[in-house]
Amino acid sequence: AKEALSLGVVDRVFEPVDFLEKSFGFAARILSGSESITRQDFSKDDEGYKRAIEQGQAMMKKKYGGGDVAAPIKALELIKAAQHSTLSQGFDAEDETLSNLVMTDAVRASLYSFNLIQKKRKKVEGAPKAALARKVTRFGIVGAGLMASQLALLVIRNLKVPVVISDLDQERVDKGISYIHGEIDKLVTKGRLSEEGAHRLKGLAIGSVDKKAYATCDFIIEAVFEEMSVKEKVFRTLDSTVRQGAILATNTSTLDVNHIAGFTSRPQDVIGLHFFSPANVMRLLEVVRGAKTAPDVLATAMTLSKKIKKTAVVSGVCDGFIGNRMIHHYSAQAMQMINEGASPEQIDRAVEKFGFAMGPFRMGDLAGNDIGWHIRKRQYEEGSLKVRQVIADKLCELGRFGQKTGAGWYDYKKGDRTAYPSTVVSTIIDEARKAAGTPLRKLDDREIVD
Repeated sequence: AKEALSLGVVDRVFEPVDFLEKSFGFAARILSGSESITRQDFSKDDEGYKRAIEQGQAMMKKKYGGGDVAAPIKALELIKAAQHSTLSQGFDAEDETLSNLVMTDAVRASLYSFNLIQKKRKKVEGAPKAALARKVTRFGIVGAGLMASQLALLVIRNLKVPVVISDLDQERVDKGISYIHGEIDKLVTKGRLSEEGAHRLKGLAIGSVDKKAYATCDFIIEAVFEEMSVKEKVFRTLDSTVRQGAILATNTSTLDVNHIAGFTSRPQDVIGLHFFSPANVMRLLEVVRGAKTAPDVLATAMTLSKKIKKTAVVSGVCDGFIGNRMIHHYSAQAMQMINEGASPEQIDRAVEKFGFAMGPFRMGDLAGNDIGWHIRKRQYEEGSLKVRQVIADKLCELGRFGQKTGAGWYDYKKGDRTAYPSTVVSTIIDEARKAAGTPLRKLDDREIVD
């Protein structure tokens, strides 16, 4: 409010306690002529307008990653034109700009997305009544890696119930607890949490190497390596350890939830909860209903998603569920363009210019290319993926898993997330193209986006 007053956006600022009384008094004095308003003429402040436009451009770049998004670009044009326009001319320009924008595909897509996310999530298709949800007073997360620690932090902050995390050894468990405590400390530093509140939250994080620590938990999420044999070991152990009536959830991104449920004597209590990475940022949550998942288990999962501030969608059991099935085709098209002559940086640049936060190859490096590799290897073995991704597989064979290894589709410098084009990747791509004998052609940005 004080900044708005200094900029001349508002004429007066009043405190809440007597806001109404002082507002009426101020309006009465203006109407009676006993007080007047003097407003500064900013039209001659060229430097001020220049700074405002530059600040707007910086904000747009940060939000849209340099994408050519029409609405904010037009908004900046209107602000710039306002310096030398009359009030009437400004309104006319706004009306014309708005009438042109409301007919664009971007607006139609935005309205569709808003309706889908905001309206539909209030009554999710396939979700049972919330009244069926089971009570959850103690939580468990199997694993203490980054994803598991992020999930534990989500539950602690939003549900404020004890959360048990475990791993193969004490060192890993301690690292997970340290991450949780560190993130809580950051909230204190930012003034979003008191020291007392931080102490209480830290006390809810419980580390153990003994799976018996899960015995009294009401809801356990497995967040271990994405391999069926590893999942089998975890779920067989949980089934013999955890009390009857507890819900067992898997954070698998592609594996068969029905198969996982079959490792237990209680398939009705098993459900899939696929969190997207990073789990503390990404709002989407895929709730995967198995063939035998009980209605009250699904209701509990949906209630939980709201409490931890996730946007949940219910999926059936299928390879990749919803998000990864879409990403599969998206990535396959990107790889086909690589085979035909485009480079990773050209594709990413075109997609980001269109408005995406990042292109498919930068996204792969961020998430971890090894995740897709493990999925592909399983699909090769099953015969469900007929065409081998030679280039992507070669990168992973070289250990180029992305940002976490300092190399993926791009090269990375220590402590720097900037993606630098890689000569190693260029060589691998050239060799694969020659081996395949694919005719090369030039692709422009428009074709890449389309």
